[in-house]
Amino acid sequence: MGKFDQLIQSSKPVLVDFYAEWCGPCKMQGAILESKVAPVKPELKILKVDIDGNISLAQKFGIMSIPALRIFKNGNLVKSFDGVTKPEEIIAAVENA
Repeated sequence: MGKFDQLIQSSKPVLVDFYAEWCGPCKMQGAILESKVAPVKPELKILKVDIDGNISLAQKFGIMSIPALRIFKNGNLVKSFDGVTKPEEIIAAVENA
């Protein structure tokens, strides 16, 4: 089992932010996660995965466009978002995971 697989095996939701440094919308999504989601859900583990440095991981999860958010619980994918996502949607998904 790889390090990524170990990180998503949590009984609490884990949010994975697939992004790229050159992606403007990804920077917007990152700011939303930092300023709107993390303060409301401080217990939420947020992993950032740069698709340029982790091509095989992006392919494994079918990332076709970025930003892409994936929420895992106990190693299972429970919710996916593609494109810039509102903080309310992310928070609701984490609470329902």
